[in-house]
Amino acid sequence: MTPPETPKDGTATKGTTSPAVSVCQQPALPILKKRSEFLAAARARKQGTKAMMIQARKRRDDEDVDPSVIRVGFTCSKKVGNAVARNRAKRRMREVARAILPSCGHAGWDYVLIGRKDETDSRDFKTLQGDLKWALRKLHAPRK
Repeated sequence: MTPPETPKDGTATKGTTSPAVSVCQQPALPILKKRSEFLAAARARKQGTKAMMIQARKRRDDEDVDPSVIRVGFTCSKKVGNAVARNRAKRRMREVARAILPSCGHAGWDYVLIGRKDETDSRDFKTLQGDLKWALRKLHAPRK
């Protein structure tokens, strides 16, 4: 289906996109998909914020993943709400991760963002970004 703003008379030149097409400035972060990757992150460092829980794990050198890559996973339990509420929370976490992790995350790490009931989907977006930045600083701070 052609987006409604795309010229139908063939005047669109190659390389131009319709205004309906989303264009990201940064490449997408690789996503964790396997249960074993989520379980490995669950056994590693954790930091909670009011809006979400963040689990972070430094990958081992013998794993088959590029060591310069930051990977991220997202999850929300049924405690967060129905499917609509869970999907909204995950969409917001994906956008926050896309904006913050390339600059504040560390290469060679996996992060899992876990949504919280009544907070992740309703919290102000700037505050949500600040929560993730604060949690990353805490996770990467030297251990005492």
